[in-house]
Amino acid sequence: MSSMWGTTLKISLFGESHGPAIGVVMDGLPSGCPIDLEQAAVYCRRRAPGRTPWSTARQEDDLAEVLSGLYRGRTSGTPLTAIIRNRDTRSADYEALQQRPRPGHADLTARRRYGGFQDPRGSGHFSGRLTAPLTFAGAVCSQILARYNIRTAAHICQSGAVKDQLFDPLSCDPAQLDALAGRDFPVLDAASGTRMADAVLDAAASGDSLGGAIEGAVFGLQAGLGDPMFDNLESQLASLLFGIPAVKGVSFGAGFQAAGMRGSEFNDRPVMNKNEITFLGNNSGGVIGGISTGQPILFQVAVRPPASIGREQQTIDLVSGENAVLAVRGRHDPCIVPRAVPVVEAAAAIFALDVLLGARRWSHD
Repeated sequence: MSSMWGTTLKISLFGESHGPAIGVVMDGLPSGCPIDLEQAAVYCRRRAPGRTPWSTARQEDDLAEVLSGLYRGRTSGTPLTAIIRNRDTRSADYEALQQRPRPGHADLTARRRYGGFQDPRGSGHFSGRLTAPLTFAGAVCSQILARYNIRTAAHICQSGAVKDQLFDPLSCDPAQLDALAGRDFPVLDAASGTRMADAVLDAAASGDSLGGAIEGAVFGLQAGLGDPMFDNLESQLASLLFGIPAVKGVSFGAGFQAAGMRGSEFNDRPVMNKNEITFLGNNSGGVIGGISTGQPILFQVAVRPPASIGREQQTIDLVSGENAVLAVRGRHDPCIVPRAVPVVEAAAAIFALDVLLGARRWSHD
């Protein structure tokens, strides 16, 4: 099982949803960086369950306990280890799922991969619960990035059929990003957010779930970072984003819309502005040839609807070997997109710091 990511900054996630704790090890952080754990707790609380009508009723504070790597409020340079204890578990809700796997969930594939030895309680290591320590890691990285005027952000750009407006592709609006971070349903347009929330509640009332999409951004990353081919910026960030459970698609800039565009329409034209190179567009999403252009790195993430729904669905009975029907009971999110927004933002921060630290090692300046 590979739950590790990174080149210069390496992170490793561990634990299971209903085990004693989940956590993260961060190896490669520079020493001497001040880390405000209260600020990190506020960041992580945005992902915590049980706070809104459109999230699971499971109550967890997502409060990280740092075991190593932090001394007198600053990074020591050694691996930073943090755990988040699991306090509100109801493992009995998952007993029937060992016999009748949920359609669309990892119950069946995990069993085939690990021979039935995996922890099935709360979906074990396959649970979205593992995004809590990932979010804490992103909170740490975001504080270090702030010293370099680099910032990451995300918002719901679609839920069901309802769409939100998108980030300005050429610039960062700090006030807009600050407002986003304070919203339980993080959207740019409040009216769109209301319609999205209503759609989620409608799906939940019918025993169903809803998917959506998230737009993420990295602001302030300098030009000239990255590599071509297999270690390009897009593949690095995408590999981290696909580690978030339920992510089924990632695109950059214009993404799949580029398939219907002409070159004269798609190309981001460079111009000189006060002795600096700028661009008249950002269809490439801030990355050309795998290397940063200095513009905002813009990407979208498609998130599937949660697999655990109350409606009856076709499945199989692993004991009898016959077809069966399953209606999932227990506490589950009808839509994970709102809680996934800070996770995407955190993943972008981890990615950006890894890229920045790698560039400092190989700098030609």
